[in-house]
Amino acid sequence: MAKKIDEEALAEAYNRALALEKAGDIDAAVTAYEEVLAIDPEDHGGAAVRIASMGRGDTPAKAPDAYVETLFDQHAEVFEDVLVEQLSYHVPLLVRQRLQELKLGPFKRMLDLGCGTGLTGGTLRDLCDDITGIDISENMVEIAHEKDLYETLFVAEVEDFLDDNDEDAFDLITATDVLPYLGALEPLFFGAAENLMPGGLFVFSSETLPETAAKSHPYMVGPHQRFLHAESYIRDRLTATGFNLVEMTEINVRMQEGQPSPGHLVIARLA
Repeated sequence: MAKKIDEEALAEAYNRALALEKAGDIDAAVTAYEEVLAIDPEDHGGAAVRIASMGRGDTPAKAPDAYVETLFDQHAEVFEDVLVEQLSYHVPLLVRQRLQELKLGPFKRMLDLGCGTGLTGGTLRDLCDDITGIDISENMVEIAHEKDLYETLFVAEVEDFLDDNDEDAFDLITATDVLPYLGALEPLFFGAAENLMPGGLFVFSSETLPETAAKSHPYMVGPHQRFLHAESYIRDRLTATGFNLVEMTEINVRMQEGQPSPGHLVIARLA
């Protein structure tokens, strides 16, 4: 039976950690975030990711499931306004543009990983006969369901779904704004390969790890608690999991505090 969380102690420790981090007292902030983890080992507040973003501790292989689920459940109602209007996020439109310019599609079965409220599914709806959407946030999936964009929707963690799925293979899998919550890419890439038919496309976005850091790290947590990936690491992992790169385009993923977040839009084909 799971230990009951002391919500009051958790809130006090987390707010203290945030204040110390904002004040630049990194050592004290890390200690406070470690207190948070001791109170809440499942890490609903993403303390481990925040510690890593300050350059301390081990870089986790992915953001904690409890953190990602909580984050998106809390922001589901305002998600599209914040992401599209305030952060100028237009990756789904870029995906559509590249697919059309490369004359790829139409598609029979699409799997939209991290579907959220349906931005990518809606943008590609007329290019696909059947779309399945997956998201860890039940609140996000409910909003996507109301839009009537998907034939099938699941509340699930993407890597778990890819590992457990035994339905027919897809000819298009998208993962827009999924990699910023994953560090190690092997589970995602292997899972995508296992669920694609030969010749199927895997399309995803990433945020780019600067070259200076990429020489010694395949991925790191950036200052905004999002994972950044080295271009070389993405290329290597795609090759290792049976994909041929169609194209890797430099994009601005979104604005963050008025600054662009450089990244890549990747289209790969399963051999």
